[in-house]
Amino acid sequence: MKLRLATIAAALAAASVALPAIADTTDVKTQSIVRINKKGAHCNDDPNCMNRYHPAIPPVGRAKPGQLIIYETRDALDADLTVKSEPKDIGAIDLNLVHPITGPVYIEGAKRGDVLAVTLVDIEPDEYGYTTVVPGFGFLRDIFDKPFIANWRLNRLEAVATEIPGVAIPFNGFMGTVGVLPGYPEIETILERESALNTAGGIALPPQPTSAMPKAVCGPNGSHKDKCVRTIPPRENGGNMDIKQMQVGTTLLLPCFIDGCGLFIGDVHYAQGDGEVAGTAIEMGAKVTVRTEIRKGMASMIKSGPHFEGGSQLKKLEPDAFYATVGYPLKPAGSIPPYSSYIDGKIMGPLTNLSEDLSLAARASLIEMIDWLVKSKGYTPEQAYVITSVACDLRIGNVVDVPNYAVSTICPLEIFKGNK
Repeated sequence: MKLRLATIAAALAAASVALPAIADTTDVKTQSIVRINKKGAHCNDDPNCMNRYHPAIPPVGRAKPGQLIIYETRDALDADLTVKSEPKDIGAIDLNLVHPITGPVYIEGAKRGDVLAVTLVDIEPDEYGYTTVVPGFGFLRDIFDKPFIANWRLNRLEAVATEIPGVAIPFNGFMGTVGVLPGYPEIETILERESALNTAGGIALPPQPTSAMPKAVCGPNGSHKDKCVRTIPPRENGGNMDIKQMQVGTTLLLPCFIDGCGLFIGDVHYAQGDGEVAGTAIEMGAKVTVRTEIRKGMASMIKSGPHFEGGSQLKKLEPDAFYATVGYPLKPAGSIPPYSSYIDGKIMGPLTNLSEDLSLAARASLIEMIDWLVKSKGYTPEQAYVITSVACDLRIGNVVDVPNYAVSTICPLEIFKGNK
């Protein structure tokens, strides 16, 4: 019996030596991936980073349609904020650095006049994010004129912050800034119209070479330093659209203005309320995975701004329970809303009711919601402002009932997790 067992054991040992090694499924690769990695601590240190737009900016990578592209992105302010940051740290932020963007990537086969279809495949969040109130910035900048910061601890389930106790924000990540490089004709159009707006007293930031990246094109000695446009506003090439419905699984349709399109991504948001009213959402760095497709010759269908398409993704964003406020274009006599201050106030000032003014209706609704959060939930006005920026949605009710258009602010109640 002992001899028989020894013989069997020897046979099994011999067989195991003869069998080929079988890989774990982790080692089985099926996808073609292009990676655009971060390098260095800040955009200024990173050859794969830019914070201005111009068609002369060279690509930092190339990808074929259908390949997965993984972008490592930086937070929107390119700041040194940490989980221990305080309101006093906001004053050190250099707004010339907004936004640090990864790219551009040349998409092979794409030509001016095509549409680049960009499907968001995945967002891997960093472990830290922040929401700031920066004096002079935000929808209610005339009311909230002191700095504030919420430092969020992030995972793929929820975000929590010591500064906003009793609240947990679900992960609904999206690309705050995504787009393609404008062409030379588009650059001239943008500069002309924004200059005219500035001359009229409106707000449009002109080219600023200080802290501009890439330096060789947009910096103080750059080849096109006076023509590199800022990343603050979204435009026909996409950019800083801050549309939270562009969730994982949706496809963004961008007209190509240069060959290769020049696809860039940055300013990723962990979560945001429709409106991003405080000026920031839950801002974070992230790894973003996208896949592209070229739709030949279809750019003529996209006139003023990008389109996007999807399926059931929007259902995930709807609240389980909510509280809402409604606003109309009403105001105190003698007041001029900050976004209307460049218009002649002799007529507007004495009025208490404006006609067909969505911004004023949104303002009224938002102030009502902040007041409700203060009175019913016990938050400070600054905390409430942050909550509305990261979780509450401004929704247009109507744009026909003259003079009073209606806007609602809808706040999901499931974010409140017990007592503060």
